[in-house]
Formats: sequence, C-alpha cells, structure tokens
Amino acid sequence: MRFKDFNWPIWIGFLLTIASFISYPTLFVRFPATRDFPWATLLLFGISLMFLLIGVRRAFSSSSRARSKVLASLFVLLGVLILGTFIVTFFVVATWLPASKGAPQVGQKAPEFRLTDTNGRQVSLAELLSSPINGKAPRGVLLVFYRGYW
Repeated sequence: MRFKDFNWPIWIGFLLTIASFISYPTLFVRFPATRDFPWATLLLFGISLMFLLIGVRRAFSSSSRARSKVLASLFVLLGVLILGTFIVTFFVVATWLPASKGAPQVGQKAPEFRLTDTNGRQVSLAELLSSPINGKAPRGVLLVFYRGYW
C-alpha cells in the first residue's frame, strides 16, 4: 500500500471522535466554562465528523477498493454512535436526576438562614428583609445559588 492510497482523514476523524468522547469527563469537566455546556467537546466532535466525511468521500472515490469502502463506512458508523452516546448521556440521561423534594419552590417563603455572601460577610434572611434599599423597605429577597465545584 502506498502512502498516497492511505485514507488518513478517516483515521484522524475516528481517533478524534474517541478523544472527544474521553475529553469531557477527563479534562473539560474541570472548568466551569466547559462543564455546564460541553461546547468544546461538541466542537471537537464537529471537527472529527468533518474528517470522517472527508474520509468517506475519499474511500468512495472511483479508484478505491471495496475493503476501503467497508472500513470507512464502519468507522463513520462507530463515530456517529460515539457522538450519539455522548449526546444522549449529557443531554437526556442528565435530566433523569431526581428532584430535590426538600428544596424551597419558586414563590415559597424561604426558611430563616445565615450564610456567607460573595464578600465573605455573614447575612441572614431577616437582615435582608429589614434593611432598607434606597430608603424603602424591600418587598422580597431574590436568592441565587451558585453551583460549587465538585
């Protein structure tokens, strides 16, 4: 086999598909910008699919052998299955987490608490409801919870 006949785009695409699948739980989950929505992983999958499509096109050229066509089709199928597994796992299975039954619901009065704010100061619910804002008593309190690092 000559190097000219070697279908390198299909191999790069398939190996990049595997690397994309592994990259999220091993690397990208560590950073908040890529943990909440896996844009970097999806970008890698997009690049790998581009290489797979170039490889299939090259394999199905008129001068290619049947073995090359079968292998290219198999690698594309496996690549698409790996991408599908990632999408189903991240976007579908992740929604199956059980609801937190003890958490306050939207509109429900929050229980009294004392927590540290973003400046490191201790704040209580009663203090937030009683301290005036622009000379007026507040009508309510908006609580925002930031998800911590795992």
